[in-house]
Amino acid sequence: MPDLAQLKRTARFAAMLYLTKGVVQYAGRIQGKPLARASIYPWYADPYPQYERIRDEGALVPAIARGVYATAEHDVCKQVLASRDFGTVGRDEVGPFERQIDLSLLEMDPPDHTRVRRVAAPAFTPRRMAAYETRIEALMHEIVDRAQAAGSFDLQQLISAPLPISVISQLLGVDEVDDEAFMRYGTALGGLLDGPQSLRHVREAIAARDALRAMFIPLIEERRREPREDMLTTLAQHEGEQITADEMMPLCTLLLVAGFETTVNLIGNSIHQLMRHRDQWEALTAEPALAANVVEETLRFDPPVQLTSRVARADVEVAGRRIRKGSWVIPIVAAAGRDPKVFTEPQSYDITREDAGNHLAFSSGIHYCIGAPLARLEATIAVRIIAERMPSLELAGKVPIRRSRVIRGVRRLPVRVTPARSAVRSTPLSAS
Repeated sequence: MPDLAQLKRTARFAAMLYLTKGVVQYAGRIQGKPLARASIYPWYADPYPQYERIRDEGALVPAIARGVYATAEHDVCKQVLASRDFGTVGRDEVGPFERQIDLSLLEMDPPDHTRVRRVAAPAFTPRRMAAYETRIEALMHEIVDRAQAAGSFDLQQLISAPLPISVISQLLGVDEVDDEAFMRYGTALGGLLDGPQSLRHVREAIAARDALRAMFIPLIEERRREPREDMLTTLAQHEGEQITADEMMPLCTLLLVAGFETTVNLIGNSIHQLMRHRDQWEALTAEPALAANVVEETLRFDPPVQLTSRVARADVEVAGRRIRKGSWVIPIVAAAGRDPKVFTEPQSYDITREDAGNHLAFSSGIHYCIGAPLARLEATIAVRIIAERMPSLELAGKVPIRRSRVIRGVRRLPVRVTPARSAVRSTPLSAS
């Protein structure tokens, strides 16, 4: 016999979900609001013209709903992201659905944010990055060996995804990894940054959460008995001191999803843009040391995270407009990367751009992405080794884009490669 209360909750949730989607469709198709259009067909495949419309309207403009504003300006985005007058939603205000699917830690502000971040920070120090480098190099060569044997393949599936899955799994201390399952979990949970898209999406996210809990709980118990040099041991050692029992699973889930979702799309977007801009690809294959700047230029030009949101904690003035406490501002970091007041010829993809690193793709202020050094390292090594070992790489079909307002990435990246110069093994970054 179905639980009547559960059926009512599901019905209310479904009604709210489809009402929200209807509002976005109306705002985009009928009212022509650019931020709404950026996430619906056919505009989501190339949202950048919509961002330019927002920039043309002003430094800070009303967005989809009342009390919500958007900005495409670099300086305004940076002000909002760095200001203590703005925060995320706060754990006390997080709804039951967010808590249920273990992403509620994304909605933390100080002091909880500071406390939890302090535990994870040691895993991403420069010393740790240097230690990871050789391991990532070896992993990447193994991945490329397998992909090259196929000749024609989906680069997103065979290269972009396996590397960050392997790296974050080793960082956490997960020995046996099912790449395809992790991809499903990361996509389902990472997709919730846009909010649930359907009841099916909700079911997939909850199934992913349950699978990850079933994996992490015995591993954490094992680390309590037998500590190792990994992140799960660190979390287990801090439980009850800096991390509460209720925060343990959400933090494990967040580290996994964040470590996967950003990096897989950073690698995929980098190669996609290089394939679209053939002259830049040829420049890279001629000088693979440009790989680090390729990553920065992709973060500026086509970042994996397009926008975020902040709520005003008090009445505050932004770009000459009075923002009331409780109002929302959406910094479109992807648009900030194409601000003509900051970047020369911002609509051009140029891997030799000297100021590419002035982007805001990893946010700013206290919520600056803690995993940014690792994402940069992985993507740089991946791009360089692909260029060195697959100089003949080219697109082999259409590239479908993920339908998302927040996450920018390809669903597939069909490519083909000939075996020319495929046996070259490169030196680590630190030796170049």
